[in-house]
Amino acid sequence: MGIISRGFRGRPRDEGVKLPPGQYLTHDFPVLSAGPTPRVRLDTWEFTIDTETGQTHRWTWRQLLDLPSETPTVDLHCVTKWSKLGTSWKGVSLDVLMEDVETTAEYALVYSYGGYTTNLPLQDLLDGQAWITYEYDGEELAPAHGGPARLLVPHLYLWKSAKWVRGIRLLNEDWPGFWETAGYHNYGDPWREQRYQGD
Repeated sequence: MGIISRGFRGRPRDEGVKLPPGQYLTHDFPVLSAGPTPRVRLDTWEFTIDTETGQTHRWTWRQLLDLPSETPTVDLHCVTKWSKLGTSWKGVSLDVLMEDVETTAEYALVYSYGGYTTNLPLQDLLDGQAWITYEYDGEELAPAHGGPARLLVPHLYLWKSAKWVRGIRLLNEDWPGFWETAGYHNYGDPWREQRYQGD
C-alpha cells in the first residue's frame, strides 16, 4: 500500500498570489480558539480604553454602532500557516476611539471577554491599521469568529486580532499576552515569519 492516497496532490500551489513566507491560501475561514466561545449579551457589552494614568473611556454597544464606521477589505494571515485574502469587514477605526484619549503610552494590552489577552505597540493600532469590527462579509460577526466584536489588526498574525474584544489597557511598558507568554513571538509580523520567540 502506498504512503500517499491516490488522487492526493497536496495543497494547491498559489501561483500568482503573493503570500507571506510559509503560508498557504484558503477560501474557508478556519475557527481556532484557545478556550470556549463567550456568549456576550449586547445590552451588557462594553468596550473600554484605560490609560496609563487610570482614566477610562467607555462605549456601550449602541454608542459603538453610532460612531463613524469603515468597511476595510484586508488579507488575513494565521500563525497556523493559512492565509485568506480579500476579507470584508465593518467596524470603527481605533483612530476614532482614540480621538479624545490623552496618553503618552507606547504599548497596549488588549483583553477579551473570556480572559484572552494580547499585546501590541500602540502605534500598530493607529493610522488606519486597526478596527473594532462587528460585521464580516455583510453579516453580523458570528461568535465563532469573535462576535459581537473583535479587534482587527491585519498586518500582524491573526492571534493579535483579539476575538470578543472587551478593552485596551494603555501601558508604559510591554506586557506579554496569552500566546506571547506561551512562546509565541512578541510582535508577530507574517512577512518576517515571526511565529515564535527567536524568529
